[in-house]
Amino acid sequence: MSLNTAWMERDLAVLWHPCTQMKDHERLPLIPIRRGEGVWLEDFDGKRYLDAVSSWWVNVFGHANPRINARVREQLENLEHVMLAGFSHAPVIELSERLVSLTPEGLSRVFYADNGSSGIEVALKMSFHYWRNCGQPDKRRFVTLSNSYHGETVAAMSVGDVSLFTETYKPLLLDTLKVPSPDCYLREDGVSWEQHSRAMFAHMEQTLAEHHHEVAAVIVEPLIQGAGGMRMYHPVYLTLLREACDRYGVHLIHDEIAVGFGRTGTMFACEQAGICPDFLVLSKALTGGYLPMAAVLTTDPVYQAFYDDYATLRAFLHSHTYTGNPLACAAALATLDIFEQDNVIEANRALAAHMGRACAHLAEHPHVAEVRQTGMALAIEMVKDKAGKLAFPWQERRGLAVYQHALSRGALLRPLGSVVYLLPPYVIRPDEIDFLAEVASEGIDLATRQSLSISVPAGAPSAFHDPG
Repeated sequence: MSLNTAWMERDLAVLWHPCTQMKDHERLPLIPIRRGEGVWLEDFDGKRYLDAVSSWWVNVFGHANPRINARVREQLENLEHVMLAGFSHAPVIELSERLVSLTPEGLSRVFYADNGSSGIEVALKMSFHYWRNCGQPDKRRFVTLSNSYHGETVAAMSVGDVSLFTETYKPLLLDTLKVPSPDCYLREDGVSWEQHSRAMFAHMEQTLAEHHHEVAAVIVEPLIQGAGGMRMYHPVYLTLLREACDRYGVHLIHDEIAVGFGRTGTMFACEQAGICPDFLVLSKALTGGYLPMAAVLTTDPVYQAFYDDYATLRAFLHSHTYTGNPLACAAALATLDIFEQDNVIEANRALAAHMGRACAHLAEHPHVAEVRQTGMALAIEMVKDKAGKLAFPWQERRGLAVYQHALSRGALLRPLGSVVYLLPPYVIRPDEIDFLAEVASEGIDLATRQSLSISVPAGAPSAFHDPG
């Protein structure tokens, strides 16, 4: 028995894995990972896999990065954790100072949570509570975009719109207002991204005009709707949205959990629209992919609405046990050092251009409707019919065929349904990008040219949506 098999059997005896129909693993082997280095992961039998999706979009500077390792190791020798209620510590203070200085002017306060979904809950609760503290308790609903995803806790699901994740739990969810997405994949021929995004804003304008009296906030994933299939839109939508939120007296929440820290070509996606949201939610790459942490940045007016004598009961009494954990803060500080010292954003522009060139040929593939890119995120939409953008039936699980082929070639490519995407660490080399483009091309050929035997019974979409 190989070491991989031994570990896999032990795993399946006790674990329940995320975003997975566990019955799939009767025929899809798990891959236990022994170590990582740079963009590569290595299993217990010595096979290596290029991490093309940054381990669920978190790892920006490679596995076992020596500089992040050293900072965490140093912190470990001094303080591993202390509660942040009534206490503080140097790493959390320094990190907060740096986040305030890095983000758009106006964001002056940082509140910490343990993960991205929890960070979204913080922003939603803060917005709702702000209006209550300001004497407007009727402002309690949230506006979100179709096809959006903001996490899998109950309130975060409520402002999402990927049915695979939300349909089962509808009875538990908040009553939200959903507006058609500015997703540029849906634009008509001859219409630019900017034109389409401008036109789609009419739906948001109408919703705010009719409902602003009961709306606390609008929440969006700026520029890229990640779990919804890496769908992308133009920054002008964010500019128009900021102006409308100001005009109608509604908060704007930017969920930059997946797109923050250089992924879209700027440090934060909101920079491309020249705006400042009322709440900026960050996670994933915040700690370089090392430790779970989220940060919610907000403005002084929001902070002041909670600042009062205890007896008024206006305080924001929300907490997580590991809020502001010193080890996570140390990883985040090392990550920010690398951004600052290595001119990462500029270097990414060259890598993004190379990635675009390496995958450009796929736009001519008979079963590819679009190759789209924003910064260091590139997506390839597989379809049954190119002319009509007719999707493959989800039951055929075409993305799964790409995933399995990539593993056989030594790459971790985990499609979103029929969308193959590259979202690699920023330390990837051009030749490694070329390898991923080659593997993706082979996988797409394989997945679209054969009658696949992989299928699932009719009913709800496969829980193995990512890939699916």
